Amino acid sequence: MRTLDDLLTAGVAGTRVLVRSDLNVPLDGDSITDDGRIRASVPTIKALSEAGARVVVCAHLGRPKGAPEDRYSLAPAARRLGELLGREVALAADTVGDDARAKVEALDDGDVVMLENLRFNPGETAKTDEERAEFAQALAGLADAFVSDGFGVVHRKQASVYDVARLLPAYTGGLVRDEVQVLERLTKDPQRPYVVVLGGAKVSDKLGVIGNLLQTADRLLVGGGMVFTFLKAQGHEVGKSLLEEDQVETVKGHLADAAERGVEIVLPVDVVAADAFSADAAHDVVGVDAIPADRMGLDIGPESARLFAEKVADARTVFWNGPMGAFEMAPYADGTKALAQALVEATSAGALTVVGGGDSAAAVRQLGFEDAQFGHISTGGGASLEYLEGKQVPGLTVLDEERS
Repeated sequence: MRTLDDLLTAGVAGTRVLVRSDLNVPLDGDSITDDGRIRASVPTIKALSEAGARVVVCAHLGRPKGAPEDRYSLAPAARRLGELLGREVALAADTVGDDARAKVEALDDGDVVMLENLRFNPGETAKTDEERAEFAQALAGLADAFVSDGFGVVHRKQASVYDVARLLPAYTGGLVRDEVQVLERLTKDPQRPYVVVLGGAKVSDKLGVIGNLLQTADRLLVGGGMVFTFLKAQGHEVGKSLLEEDQVETVKGHLADAAERGVEIVLPVDVVAADAFSADAAHDVVGVDAIPADRMGLDIGPESARLFAEKVADARTVFWNGPMGAFEMAPYADGTKALAQALVEATSAGALTVVGGGDSAAAVRQLGFEDAQFGHISTGGGASLEYLEGKQVPGLTVLDEERS
């Protein structure tokens, strides 16, 4: 892969550089509740700007259906990026229309402009090469070079991720480079014990990565909503807890495979069970063999939190993806907070700890932890999982393609 350093070494003064960033941040109205992805995008954009490039930032926010929607405007992201860069970041009113072209044309060396949400154009997420081609051509026409720096979208074969990289001289941004280097440490001879912690809502989202990780991990800790399918597979009743009944047999297969490979599977021994999905609901700590029929598990319990911390304590490598419970509500945040603290302590003891993006990254920040307390906080949960699953990642493979 050609890197940002290669581009900077060649000289970028006066060059229009299209940077695909990941600015898909959570919003409350027009207020950003977690700016981690924007902060992670700054080093690449700043390096290009300071080198005299005319920087054109493109990104998406949310899931608009191929047409403009005010609630998905990148205006809050443009404002925050400008604050972090210490300079104005103009926002084009469209993606590749008249205003975008005019604002790019008006750039001076070192200026930064942001295009409006890429997904306001249906060509961005179109399924066929032909449908994406027109939009990709228009994007490519705004620049002289392309830098892929949105790790959270590299697993998507989308116009701004894949197709543009085939139309312009393409380079790997610093953020993507760092993410790949960390993931390589997780997949190529990781230091042991290697502990993987998986949580989140659905086990079906993680079945592929579980199967692959059973070949490399020493220990797999499971929490979050997905754990109830594991508990059901072990014969427990789970009340009204989130359950994917159609995945129980698959999970039984993974449990048998783990036993055969000598991989330790660690499940909670207690949970916080509530009578509704609400912070105000009545809730109690119960054993996993005593979940009431009219209650749902919304967090791992205190004994489980201690158990999970013990299982992380001696690790030399830890990968964590997915919260242990409904951390957004205070009564069900303790399990996630305890696990985060265990990772902080493992980091201090010299382990490589990787928080795998998405809700996990949001959780540690919401619960008061600093990014620097962990070895690495990924900006892409889905991209990290697909890489660890061993899948081809389109936004990375395209950067490896040889070009004349």
